[in-house]
Amino acid sequence: MTNATCSISSPLQTIPPRLARERQSEALLLDVRTPAEFEEVHIDGAVLHPLNDLNPTLVTQLAEGKRACVVICRSGGRARQAAEKLVAHGLPAVQIMAGGMQAWEGEGLPVTRGRATISLQRQVFITAGSMIFAGSLLGYLVSPSWIALPAFVGAGLVFSGVTNTCGLAMILARMPWNNRKPAPKTSCCSM
Repeated sequence: MTNATCSISSPLQTIPPRLARERQSEALLLDVRTPAEFEEVHIDGAVLHPLNDLNPTLVTQLAEGKRACVVICRSGGRARQAAEKLVAHGLPAVQIMAGGMQAWEGEGLPVTRGRATISLQRQVFITAGSMIFAGSLLGYLVSPSWIALPAFVGAGLVFSGVTNTCGLAMILARMPWNNRKPAPKTSCCSM
């Protein structure tokens, strides 16, 4: 890859946050996290299109005139899924920001902060753990058939690990608290 162009040798190239920062003016920074995660912290100039509502046609239009589309999520998993979907749609020059927002912040790069929220990953841990605990407790106290609940959750976690997709995360991403609209930007003079 040369410094003069943003040509890509493979459809899914991973680039470090510092390189994404250097190329920010010539690339579409596409954030595929939930609106709540985006509102909590995001890169100034990044465009939000949550993975569960990703519209490749719209992203292609937004990327017109840009040398690349850099896909961003929390740590990289959702970005890879979104990038695969965009490449399948025919969008050229799709890149994944390695390590996502965690890596960007870890390198001390500038961010815009808003209201805090619980990350989608933590929500999955809380929900799965609660279901496993409740199913185990009910299986012990009420009926052994409740053991099916933690077994189901465990099988789902194994499936998520093997396929790098999480059905529970997709469900939680659609919940109202993860889709709240960003707070309006106001000034002291606004009516």
